[in-house]
Formats: sequence, C-alpha cells, structure tokens
Amino acid sequence: MSQNIIRDDAALSIEKSVEGRRAIRFNKVEDKSLSLDIPDNLLRKTKPLLPQLSELDAVRHFTRLSRRSFSLDTHFYPLGSCTMKYNPKINEDISMFEGFANLHPLAMDLSAQGTLEMLYDTEKILCEICGMDAMTLQPAAGAHSEFTGALIAKAYFEKKGESQRTEIIVPDSAHGTNPATAVMLGFKTINIKSTSGGQIDLNALKAALSDKTAILMLTVPNTLGIFEFEIEEINRLAHEAGALVYMDGANFNALMGIIKPGNFGIDIMHLNMHKTFSTPHGGGGPGAGAIGVNKLLEEFLPYPRIIEETGKFKIKEDYPRSIGKIKAYFGNTGVLLKTYAYLLMHSKETLGEIARNAIINANYLLKKLKKNYPAYCEDYCMHECVLTPGKDLLANKVRTLDIGKRLLDYGFHAPTVYFPLIVHEAIMIEPTETESKETMDLFIEAMEKIFQEGKINPELVKNAPHTLCVKRLDEVAAARKPDINWENSSAIEKFGSKTADKLETSLSDSKTL
Repeated sequence: MSQNIIRDDAALSIEKSVEGRRAIRFNKVEDKSLSLDIPDNLLRKTKPLLPQLSELDAVRHFTRLSRRSFSLDTHFYPLGSCTMKYNPKINEDISMFEGFANLHPLAMDLSAQGTLEMLYDTEKILCEICGMDAMTLQPAAGAHSEFTGALIAKAYFEKKGESQRTEIIVPDSAHGTNPATAVMLGFKTINIKSTSGGQIDLNALKAALSDKTAILMLTVPNTLGIFEFEIEEINRLAHEAGALVYMDGANFNALMGIIKPGNFGIDIMHLNMHKTFSTPHGGGGPGAGAIGVNKLLEEFLPYPRIIEETGKFKIKEDYPRSIGKIKAYFGNTGVLLKTYAYLLMHSKETLGEIARNAIINANYLLKKLKKNYPAYCEDYCMHECVLTPGKDLLANKVRTLDIGKRLLDYGFHAPTVYFPLIVHEAIMIEPTETESKETMDLFIEAMEKIFQEGKINPELVKNAPHTLCVKRLDEVAAARKPDINWENSSAIEKFGSKTADKLETSLSDSKTL
C-alpha cells in the first residue's frame, strides 16, 4: 500500500517539464514583412520559462489532481448551513443553450424575449413559493442579498422620516453575515441571546425593541437547525415597535413547499439559488441571490425591472424611489437559468417532498449519532443538526477539528466546524435530501469508528488526515500568508519524498483504514 502511495506521490510531482518535449508544433514564420517594430529595450533577452511536456502528460497530471479533490460529485459533502445538494446535470446543459448563452447583455428587448421571460417567470414562481409580492434577482449571492434588503429597509424609513431607526436586532443563532451587513450600512447591531432550547428569547427581544429598531433580522430555520415556533408572536412584537422583519432564507431548503414566510409576517427575505434551488455552490462563483418584499416595499426594489405588456416583456427603469442598480444587468443570469430549470422540474407538492426529505435525513443522523456526539438540541432538528465531540473525546483532547480531518481519511468531506459560535466545539451536519440512506449509514459508521479511535488511540485522530497527499496545515498561516507560488523544482522533489515517508509511517499506525 505504501509503495503505491509513493508512486502516486511521485506522479503528482508538480515539476514535469522535460527539455524538448512538446504537445504541439507551430510552423516557423519566414515572412519578414510581418516583423514588428519593437524597441530593443522591450525585447526579451532570454527564452520564456514555459513547461515542456506532452499532451498526455498534461492530461494525466490534471486528471490525477482532480481525483485528489473532494467534490459533491465524488464525496458526501455534509457542510451544515450550506446545503451542498446534488445539482442535476441537465441544468448545466440548459444553461449553455445557445439562445441564452450567446445573447449580448445589451441586446434590445425584442431580441431578448426568452431571457426576459425566464427571469420574469422565475421572479413570479419564487414569489408564489415564498408568499412575497415582488422579487429581484439581481444580487450576486446571499450576503449581497442581505445588503440589498437592508438598503431597501433604509430607503423605506427615510421615506417615512424615521431617521432615528439606526439599530438592527440579530439573534445569536443567526448567520454570521447578518451583523456584518448591518455594520456595512451604518446600523448598530443589537445581539440577543437564544433560550436553552435554541429559540429566540421573547423577553430579550422585548427589551431590545425600541423606536430605534429598523430591522429584526432572523435566520429561519436558525443555524442550530431549529424553526422558531413563536415566529408569529416575534413578528407581531417587531411590527408593533414599527420595525421591519427580515428573514435570512439561506436555510429555505427546509421550508419550501411547506410554509410561506410572507404568510407569517416576513417583510423582506432573501434566497440563495446555490443552496435551495440546486445551482453550483462554491469554487469561486458565480452564485446568485434573490430578495423578496411585501407590497409596502416594492417601490424600493433595484431597477431595472422586467414587466409584461400585451404578451411582450420589457425593461423598465422609471422607479423614482428605487435604491438603484446593485448588479450589472439582471444578475448572474446563467445561474438563474439553472434555477428556472430546477423550478420547472417540480410542483408545489414535490418541493414540499424535497424539504421533508431534507428534514428526515437530518433527524436520522441526529438520532443515530447523538449517543456518542451529544446534540445541542436532542429532540428534533430541521435541515441540519448540531453535535459536539462529547466528554469522552474532549477528555482525550480530541476536538471537532480532529474529527473533521479524520473523516477525510474515510472518504467524507468534513462537516461545518465551530459554527454556530454559541455551541462549544460545534459539529454542524446537513445531509440534504439528495443523499441516500446507504451513504448516511456509511457516514454514521465512520463517525462511530472515529469515536472509538478517539477513546483508544487519540493521537491517530489528532494527527489526521493520514491518507491525503498533504497533511494538516497551519490554517492560520495559510490564510494570512498564503504561499501560492512554486519556484524551486528541487524543493518539490524533496517535499514529495518527505510526504511519502510520512504517509508510510502514518499508515502503519492505522488499523482501521
């Protein structure tokens, strides 16, 4: 086994260039009339340092690298609060349809009817699902949607002449972007604590509400994976104080087709297309967001907006109270096209089935794992569950990060770790509706093995991963001082041999792989 790893490690060596090897040849140009008049001081004095390798070398190198990557197409990816669900490949094909992909963004309305109709229909469908009156698809992602929603609220209170409303209330169970959004717009963030059951403390909310409150910003379900059962009373209290209620809908995968936020009093909410509506998530983007509002706030939505007149779709910009443009054109339309395709695949009933399956999967994991990994809330959860290492592992100084790293050895991406912040050593797991019982059972088995390892041989877990080409990094240094250049080929070879030696030693210590 170690010999195979050493061979593979050598194959992954970054330095593959061989003098004189090439994949393609170009005919030498002899026509002197094509020479360019370039000043001598701008001409190269040495040949460019370019890799010399065959096409086969390049293909094998990048194919091997791809196999080293964890992705949703290859591994279970249970990131809590991220909804890493499977993305139907047909959506990718549809997003590349020539009529959409080749359309110039400045095309005239009559030349863009298909794209305008798709965006218009997507807004209407999302409004129906969410119980909102109007929608914009311009935001680039969730945090950008929050920023847009808070801008709308700010414009609303400016119109009302209530400039004293400078505070946004954010529960401690909300997404981390919520207070950041408030600060970016000049609001003061007021944090309120949750009850021991993980829900908003109504007494704390009453004490925080005042004539300074602009927005109560909720995450529903919250980051503990819990629905706010007092949501109607919460909204009533906020509205009595003259505030607006904003819902972070990043976790809407647990609610769609079951409940409409607009029906229980939400004024503004955002959606993440790359979470709930099955478009690609991560990898540097692009993402896509949406902001829905009630009738009271519609006039403040960003322009341009799409309207329908006599069966034709037009772009309209004449909205005097609009907050203006927040994204070029209409947002990331390629991603939104995938959203539209996903929506057309499902009825209200099947969307509800998706949400229920996501809830069932999360509760299955909660029930199976909570004996050895105590849950923050043991009774139930929505789309995700929040666990902890428990006293047996913590007594051996096995922490959440160690568990996540060891899961990589078993072929699973780590869950979200250390979030939400209100849970000590949090392990946040969201299986989504697209994972099978068989996959979840394998994940449960791996978690149970890690628990036993942590009790009997904690060093094995604390030094994980053992089977990857790169061992545990200094994550703080990697974030603050990233090294993204490789300049010394001899150092590469030296690093490769050291890695192989470490892998061989580590594997000899592991009896479970």
